[in-house]
Amino acid sequence: MGRSAAIPKDPGRGESGTGGSPWGPDADDTGCAILHVDMDAFFASVEIRRRPELRGRPVVVGGAGPRGVVSSASYEARVHGVRSAMPGATARRLCPSAIFLPPDFTEYSAASRAVMAIFRSITPLVEPLSLDEAFLDVSGARRLLGRPAEIGRLIRARVLADQDLTCSVGVASTKFVAKLASTRTKPDGLSVVPAARTLEYLHPLPVGALWGVGERTDQALARLGLRTIGDLATAPIGMLRTAVGEASARHLHELANGRDPRSVVPEHVEKSISSETTFEVDVSDRAAIRRTLLALSDRVATRLRAAGVAGRTIALKVRLADFRTLSRSRTLTGPTDVGREIYDTAAGLFDALSPRDKVRLLGVRAEGLVEAAGLARQPVLGERERGWSEAERAADAAAARFGRGVIKPASLLGSDMTGRSVGAARNGRAAGAAGDGHAVGATADGRASGATADGRASGATADGRASGVAGNGRAAGATAVGHAGNGGAPGAARGGKAAVAGRGSRSAGTGRGFAPEGSDQEERTDRSRMPGPWDASDRT
Repeated sequence: MGRSAAIPKDPGRGESGTGGSPWGPDADDTGCAILHVDMDAFFASVEIRRRPELRGRPVVVGGAGPRGVVSSASYEARVHGVRSAMPGATARRLCPSAIFLPPDFTEYSAASRAVMAIFRSITPLVEPLSLDEAFLDVSGARRLLGRPAEIGRLIRARVLADQDLTCSVGVASTKFVAKLASTRTKPDGLSVVPAARTLEYLHPLPVGALWGVGERTDQALARLGLRTIGDLATAPIGMLRTAVGEASARHLHELANGRDPRSVVPEHVEKSISSETTFEVDVSDRAAIRRTLLALSDRVATRLRAAGVAGRTIALKVRLADFRTLSRSRTLTGPTDVGREIYDTAAGLFDALSPRDKVRLLGVRAEGLVEAAGLARQPVLGERERGWSEAERAADAAAARFGRGVIKPASLLGSDMTGRSVGAARNGRAAGAAGDGHAVGATADGRASGATADGRASGATADGRASGVAGNGRAAGATAVGHAGNGGAPGAARGGKAAVAGRGSRSAGTGRGFAPEGSDQEERTDRSRMPGPWDASDRT
């Protein structure tokens, strides 16, 4: 889809609009079996749902710090010009009264799963595009549920009733037009584009509304006098080639004439999972960079495990202070979903890259994803029988019980990913963190509880006998989280045999392989569904 700002709203849009539009819910939906459902300001709406006192107020998700980027904005904030992907500083200037919240992707993922389950209760032909939108083919559901427009009404009502969230639905004969219709009817609308009137709907719109037309392509077409989709539809294909090249010329010409043969594909294998962060201040300190790589690797691994996949290739992205972007990757001997293995690879790639300039942004990505179930891991000579994989899965269990951010590698206590101190010694060696990020849970000299000096026994005491990854392997898959709710929360370590502790002020057990998270960090992820190799955001 082109830039959302380039797409004019339907003035008589859907059921929440004023009515009278030829593209309203009562339009002829014969032959319109494709629905595009798009959640309204999804991340912001989820935050407002769990904080009802914010309803009606301008809310912005993301954008913290001088280099933060807006992930989502409520419609009250958008009235002031705040948009997704906008620098946080610009958003604050446009809307000083806005309430800025850190993103919580665990919460958004849970809401997304609930919404997608509603879609799949309507039809098995559901193709998610991202956390907040999906295509549906309802051709097989009409006998039971009625016309496509009625199914669109049903979906909107169920999402509102079950999830207290609103969505917009576009109904059309093709995927492209359905997505365009849902965008034009936002927020909380329903639009139907009759198959026989598709060109009438498309041709008055600006070329920027086409899927794949960005700012530069828009300018190139404008230089040829092609300003509307109708202009482009009637232009000779040879003229388009001179402006945008062979492939894009044919693609845009087909869309401009209402032709989009793609069907809804319910199964899609994700190509990559990644996480990246922008530092508040450009950094050159290697210890800070390593801590950030560890945090990013941990997040990528968590999402790999949640998706039931493992990555064969680990990629590193480095953006320098002068905005040059460097990328390196390495294919492993076998797929992994273990954060420590991802970190070791990413850190090795960074060391080999060894940039001389300061670093503005770091990103870690796992590619070549395969199903993790049944994968056999080749043991390494001399390694412990149980190690990082079991410890990280125990950490997943703790996070599932106590919420996101309960635990993280203790070496991240010194600072967050953007470089801000969060209560540990500034040299990164106190508060149980080794300065190089390797002795997870170790004290300053790397010899005290939480890890052995080389950091391999996550959650173990110095002699390897405590809970988590005990030297004798008796606490299989367990890790002692460094803080229990009252020193004796359910699952707190006693004698090194329990699995997980809660969070609070007093430590439980002797293992300190993981510790409570100090603060949320700005984060950008890519599930490789939409254009762009790394960045993904809540766009509408």
